[in-house]
This record gives sequence, structure tokens and C-alpha cells, in this order.
Amino acid sequence: MQKGQTKEIPNLRFVIGHPQGGELVRAYMANNEAVRDFYGPHFRDLSAFFLKAEEVDGTFDRAARERAAEALIVPPGGDRSRLDRFVDEGGYMVTTGQQAALFGGPLFSLYKALTAVRLAEVLEDKLERPVIPVFWVGSEDHDWEEASQVGVVGVDNEIHHLQVANPNPSRTPPLHKVQLNDDVSEVVAEFLGHLPDTDFSDEYKALLGDAFIPGKTLVDGFHKTLQYLTGRFGLFFTDAAHPVVKRDSAEVLLAELDRAEEFEGVLQNTADALTTAGYPLQVSILKDSVNLFLEGPAGRERLYRQNSKYRLRRSGDEVSREDIQKCVDADPLALSPNVLLRPVVEATLFPTLAYVGGPGELAYFGQLRDYFAAHGTSMPVLYPRHAAMPVEAKIGKVLDKFGLDVDALAQPFHEVVGDVARHEIPDKVKSALLELRTTIGSRMGELTIAVKEVDPTLSGPVKQVRTDVFSAFDELERKVLQAVKRGSEIHLSQVEKAQVHLYPGGKPSERVQSPFYFLTRYGGPVLDVLYDSFKVNLE
Repeated sequence: MQKGQTKEIPNLRFVIGHPQGGELVRAYMANNEAVRDFYGPHFRDLSAFFLKAEEVDGTFDRAARERAAEALIVPPGGDRSRLDRFVDEGGYMVTTGQQAALFGGPLFSLYKALTAVRLAEVLEDKLERPVIPVFWVGSEDHDWEEASQVGVVGVDNEIHHLQVANPNPSRTPPLHKVQLNDDVSEVVAEFLGHLPDTDFSDEYKALLGDAFIPGKTLVDGFHKTLQYLTGRFGLFFTDAAHPVVKRDSAEVLLAELDRAEEFEGVLQNTADALTTAGYPLQVSILKDSVNLFLEGPAGRERLYRQNSKYRLRRSGDEVSREDIQKCVDADPLALSPNVLLRPVVEATLFPTLAYVGGPGELAYFGQLRDYFAAHGTSMPVLYPRHAAMPVEAKIGKVLDKFGLDVDALAQPFHEVVGDVARHEIPDKVKSALLELRTTIGSRMGELTIAVKEVDPTLSGPVKQVRTDVFSAFDELERKVLQAVKRGSEIHLSQVEKAQVHLYPGGKPSERVQSPFYFLTRYGGPVLDVLYDSFKVNLE
């Protein structure tokens, strides 16, 4: 199937939007003047992309674009000739990315990928030059706890959290160096057991069974999974540990090492400006920290400045500049950027117009504008990824039955129960209670005025009576509500299951739920509907 051929899916719809994030991100999304100095040109201003293209053209010649293309991976179903056009015609890139994760991660990884595809298409049309969407796989990350788990709502309508045990919990090597052992086969089997058998399921179960196997890494499996799902949409891939990426980023990494104190000062100045403006920091700036990791005795360790040398955070080992250079010469993978330096590295390697990020990324990019400049480059235009809340027909029926919208289920369950119970109170009871409350309020108001003619001091006792009456009335309403709740246990069970699907564990499904829940039930058209739904508006 070619991309975008399916417009709707029976029994499944998506509520489309953008994740909101914190106050800083909301201000950026709204193009608030107060945060423009932190972000620069806004994605709603089409001219921002033209200006960025001019800047990129001044930095990336044909040879630089050839090197950039060399760092890309063409997925199954991808069109390699697009890279030739990219080089020949002076093309650009739209980038996004994510840490590698078990079974491709939750839904939002797909949302990032497809948003990047859609934005690249629009920019290519506007600029009349090739624009390549690229997904950067964060294979150098070392957070095994986060990368090795997945959530899925099973056929039992319960959320299940699965995790692959760390093969070597005493160290924290980068993910691309951690080989999976036999435990992964058990986790794959358990995960597949939570998925239904349908006309679509064999394809995706086979994919996961082939992608996550002993002897391979989570990174290998993530690449295979996401490339399989998105290759036909024109998405290209790169990897933080790609030999070309490591070769061409070495200069930036070593510059960071040599100018670490200067860069810390730049970042701290921006952090101070943000906090003065009333915005919290997404990433704290730690004193004497270097935005680099070195693979040491304990695994991937953060570097800190210590006198004229450097200290590894976990092991406490002290290393010199010469020691680090020797490590890099022996293994270019030994030195890697942290979350703040990584986008700078990307901007020096790729002719990037825009970065597609989630709310967390948009927040920390607000700390980076001067940091990019200190490295001799500038930030890409930041575009928020799309969000999509999947609502199956069975869930939609529950929402309609109780007069709830999707957002209502974001509340704690006891608050949802209250909303449902109030909806279930018979109309006659609602009407009678409302009429009684209104009458009491009106009559007590009349009495307050009337008693003043007898004795002004009586207004105090009247107010007390009014308070007592309404307190008793509130208690009556609570008892009515409790009675309705007791009689609605089956209904509340339906609502609870709906909440598990939409907000498992209190989080939006896109941050927890595996896309394979939907792919095995509704097939590849899920991806096409998302692609069609992710409209890009730059004006």
C-alpha cells in the first residue's frame, strides 16, 4: 500500500492535536513575544524556513551534503534516488529522533516520524528543493530502565508493563553495545500473547519476533521495527553511533571538551534568564559539568571539570585531555554528547531546516539558542510533533453514554466517577434539587432583607441558618450521588476500562501504549490515517 490511501478506519478514530507541555512550551506554541529571544523565528512564519535555508546554503556545499547523505540509512521501501537529488539539487533536512526502545517504543515515536515526513513534504513544495525527513536513533543513550520496557493494553482490557532484564546491571554502557540475551525471547512471547489474532496480526508478530532476538541489541530491533513501519512514507534514518556520524562529529565533541567552562557559562546565562522570566528549566546546568560522556569503568559516564583534568561521575576516575584523546583515537564511540550537545552535533552534520520535537524537547531547546551560536551555528526552526488520541468505537460508545469527552478521563478516577454519577442522576431528581436550591437561595435572600426592618442584628442569625440549610442540602446531594454510584457499578466498570485505554496509569496513551495494539487490530491503514491526519500549517 502506498502512503495516504486510507482515509478512515471502521471502529477507530483519532483525536488530533499537539501535546501542550509546560508554560514555556505553551508560550512558544502561541508565539508569545516574551519567549522569542529564547527560540528565534517561529514555525508559523513561513519566512523563517526560507531564512534558515539561506543560512544552510552558506554552510553546506555539495561535499558537505555528500557527507550528510553518507550518514543516512535507507529503510526497506525507501527511495535511494532521493539522496542523489538531495545532493545534486542542494537539498535540506527535517530531523526528529528518539532513544531506541523495546518494540519501537510507545505511539509518540511514530507520531514524531510521521510529523517529520509531513513537514518535509510541505517545505519541499514551498522551497522547490528536496527536503529529506530524517529520524535520529539515540543509540548512545544508556538509560536501560527506560528503553527496555513497553506498555500494552491486552485482550483483557488491562494495561501490562513488560521489561527486558538488564544483561549487565552493574554497568551503564550505551544501548548499542548491550546485546540481548535469552530473556528477550520470553518478553517477546509474553507481549505477543497480549495481542489478538486477526487478519493483520501475523505480519506484525513476525516483525517483532525477527527484530528482537538474542545476540542483537535494542537498537537493532528498534531500527528494524520503525524502518519497517515508516519506510514507505519516505523517512530516512541515521544513528548516533553511525561511523560517519562519529567521524564527522569528532571536532565538535573535542571543541566542547576544550571550551567546556566557556560553554557552561553560556548555558548558565540562558538558564538564569529563563528563571528570571519565570520559566522552569527542563535541564539543570550542573557546576563544572561537561556536556559529554566518556565510556569508562562503570559504562557511559558524565565528564566533569576538575582542576586541569576531568573526572568521571560514577567511577570517580580522573582523566587528562590526552587520556580522552587516546580513548577517542582507539574507539570513536567512546566519547558522546549529552542531551544539550546532541542537537548541536546534528546541526553541524546535517543541513537541517527544522526539528520536530515533543514538549520536553521544545522545552530544553529554549535553553540552547546562545549555545548553538557559541558553537558557530544556529538552531533549526522548532516544529511541535502531532499528538493523536486513538479512540476505538467501543470506547467512544462509553464516552457518549455518559456525556464524557476524551479529556475528562485524564482526571483521577474518583473525579471521573463523580462526573459519571452526576450524569446518571435521573432528570426528575436533578430538576427537583436545582429547583429546591434555587428556591432556598431566593427565599433566604428575601428573609435577610425582611428581618432588617425588625432588627438589623437578626441578619447574622439568618446568615447562619442559610449556611446550615445549604450544608444540609450539600449533604443530601452527596447522599444522592453515593446512591447513584452504588447502583452504577457496572457502568463505572465500563468507564474504568475506557480510562485504561485512553489514559493508562494516568498518562496519555501515546506515552504508554504500543502501536502494535492498533496495528494488529486494524492493520497498516492505521499509519495511513495518521499520515493523512497530520496536517502541517506554516502560516
